[in-house]
Amino acid sequence: MVFIKLNTVVTGNSLVSLTFHLFNLHGLIEHFQLDTMKLRRFLVMVQEDYHSQNPYHNAVHAADVTQAMHCYLKEPKLSKSLTPWDVLLSLIAAATHDLDHPGVNQPFLIKTNHYLATLYKNTSVLENHHWRSAVGLLRESGLFAHMSLENRQLMESQIGDLILATDISQQNEYLSMFRSHLDRGDLCLENANHRHFILQVIFYSQAISSFQNEVEISFRDIEKKYHLGVSPLCDRQTETIANIQIGFMTYLVEPLFGEWARFSNTRLSQTMLGHLGLNKASWKGVQREQSGSGDDVDPAFEEMDSDILPQEPRLS
Repeated sequence: MVFIKLNTVVTGNSLVSLTFHLFNLHGLIEHFQLDTMKLRRFLVMVQEDYHSQNPYHNAVHAADVTQAMHCYLKEPKLSKSLTPWDVLLSLIAAATHDLDHPGVNQPFLIKTNHYLATLYKNTSVLENHHWRSAVGLLRESGLFAHMSLENRQLMESQIGDLILATDISQQNEYLSMFRSHLDRGDLCLENANHRHFILQVIFYSQAISSFQNEVEISFRDIEKKYHLGVSPLCDRQTETIANIQIGFMTYLVEPLFGEWARFSNTRLSQTMLGHLGLNKASWKGVQREQSGSGDDVDPAFEEMDSDILPQEPRLS
């Protein structure tokens, strides 16, 4: 809601305005000698490549995730350890992590034989597309043309690492590695690889903490229209929203937030756990009140046709 209001105040330019401000706030413009006109052009292109008709994966969501990333970057353990390079990667990846999102999930793309599923061999389809789209805009903008080719290639690769970390199918891998590091007490933020891993954990946490199941449930209506099998947890005739939310928080969000609190026992981590507990209690209240009856197909999707998906790739 806060970012919807902000987006109104800045006439629909929340992602551009916020990200430019954060680049300046973190001293990145001066440190990397960035051309402010090229920076603004890049951010405008990024914002325009989000689809405003998406109810969730749009530029306002990207702005929300970018400000959340800023909050993580200000955590005491991180703020005194992260380099300008780390911060640069984090903000670019946050702003572009859902770039050119088609508004449907990976199973739908695979079921419909969409060109993106074919291109990325049914593996992290959306995340790979977001990453390659971001790389294309970085190159087109010439924002880092003054850097060496080696540094530009490293930047593109590491931005990819962060965006690919938002693939929730990898949750067991990241959680297990994070927990093992904490159990051994061997995380060293002076180590560039360890810092990069922590940033990946943050991006994974962003993927699950800002995930909204109500939007995913809408795939049930699209899938039924195209006579496809309904994805797990997307059928309102067999699953209630409360059940889905409680299960998601219990099995995905709580374990990671708990480990993050072990790593960074700060006001932010405790607030995250507190809000999670309140949300879970609220949904349990809804669960007790629900009759469990299914909903009708959303009439908004009765009007949808094949143009819900982009037909031309925008890859570099």
